[in-house]
Amino acid sequence: MITVNNVTFQFGGQLLFKDVDLKFTPGNCYGIIGANGAGKSTFLRILCRELEPTHGTVEIPETERLSVLKQNHFAYDAYTVLDTVISGNERLYAIVKEKDEIYAKEDFSDEDGIRASELEAEFAELNGWEAESEVSRLIQGLGVSEELLYETMGNLRESEKVKVLLAQALFGNPDIIMLDEPTNGLDIDAVAWLEDFLTDYFGTVLVVSHDRHFLNNVCTNIVDIDYNQVKMYVGNYEFWYESSQLMQRLMKQQNKRNEDRIKELQSFISRFSANKSKARQATARRNLLEKITVEEIPASSRRYPFIGFDMDREAGKDILTVKNLSKTIGGNKLINNVSFSVRKGDKIAFLGSEQAITALFRILMEEDIPDEGEYKWGISITKSYFPHDNTAYFDGHSESILDWMRAYSKDQTETYLRGFLGRMLFSGDSIFKPVNVLSGGEKVRCMFSRMMLFGSNFLLLDQPTDHLDLESITAVNNGLSDFKGNVMFSSHDFEIVNTVANRIIEFTADGIIDREGNYEDYVEFRKSKGETNIIL
Repeated sequence: MITVNNVTFQFGGQLLFKDVDLKFTPGNCYGIIGANGAGKSTFLRILCRELEPTHGTVEIPETERLSVLKQNHFAYDAYTVLDTVISGNERLYAIVKEKDEIYAKEDFSDEDGIRASELEAEFAELNGWEAESEVSRLIQGLGVSEELLYETMGNLRESEKVKVLLAQALFGNPDIIMLDEPTNGLDIDAVAWLEDFLTDYFGTVLVVSHDRHFLNNVCTNIVDIDYNQVKMYVGNYEFWYESSQLMQRLMKQQNKRNEDRIKELQSFISRFSANKSKARQATARRNLLEKITVEEIPASSRRYPFIGFDMDREAGKDILTVKNLSKTIGGNKLINNVSFSVRKGDKIAFLGSEQAITALFRILMEEDIPDEGEYKWGISITKSYFPHDNTAYFDGHSESILDWMRAYSKDQTETYLRGFLGRMLFSGDSIFKPVNVLSGGEKVRCMFSRMMLFGSNFLLLDQPTDHLDLESITAVNNGLSDFKGNVMFSSHDFEIVNTVANRIIEFTADGIIDREGNYEDYVEFRKSKGETNIIL
């Protein structure tokens, strides 16, 4: 259990949140959400006592063990996988090391014998005899081979390190688990295993994530950082989002009678409380949702950018044909004899090697040339491109956002550009900010603005949701879903891939797999073949 008493935190003169009073209890998973810069990770660091609040206290019983997902993937390079995971329980790991030192002595004294017996007793109390089997179970659940148990971390691939550090955070049944972006770099099987683990976990779990699908599957509560406040709501992310959007709409309709508003909200709560999640959580969540009053429904201050694409002309019958395309970069053959055709209405999600996807998109946008093969665009096709690396568009550019956008706009008037930028959350004097000092998220919004100005009928997007908050990711999802033209894209976001794509192409070691259907259909197809190591 964690008790937060009257916590306020200021950083560099900026108030992030104030007067926070919350209680986190066992058996629940709390998703911490908020706009970029709201203080999600900071709040997590305060809860795990890495940071001291400006005012207030955080209370955790001394008998409860806290475990935090480590972010430094190189910190354990000299350790074995086994030692890395066991070190998640600091006391157990210290006992193991002290025992080893005592038993390694040549002149084993009576005092050493007494100390060893004390350590053995504590070792048994901490389930030390089961530690190795638990480590093996955890890493295998996450998709790491048991054969790597005694391998040094420095010899592991990055994807394997991520999983081992996650196993470290889960090891030894901690009372409280804190996870900051735990699904980054995980394949679909590992994410599913983690969801099941957290859903059935007896302790208190707090998680920061931009993965809406993950938050929906594991969270019993949402902790929202907004209005410089931190508030807790019952339900998963989807319930929080839908209810907050509903409240926003109703608040704007001032002429509605209160009882009509109450009826609509109560109907919404009733409908949502029957929505499925995990079996164990569903009953508890339903009981809690039934107790929600209208006053407890959140109304968020967040603003969602508008992302929408209009076509100046509709595409003809011929869209894109790729024949026997190959490309080697740095001695690594990324694309090997790839062929496919794009039909009208196709929205294709590309999975697999990020390098291969980026190389393909750069070739199709004539930023690079293939070693072999060819491609042909239809004569009616107009393209907009969102590159994986947007550095060239901003570095060395000192012009304002307004002037940067003017270079891509047919309508050069400030009134038009101000209105356009306002929909992308650039308003007031912020439009005069130099583009070379923008944050990652601001640059991404600029790139989307640029794409929207072109009126293209074919969109290519290479990891467009990197650096975006949940609000902007939702806007991207809506914009791509509503677009009537063709789309080729890659993304780490489950919901975007699953709801936008009607076709999946995956780069594999044996070539490409090309399947009709959404992402869930594709996962089922791969599972039927006994293959589930798919990474978004």
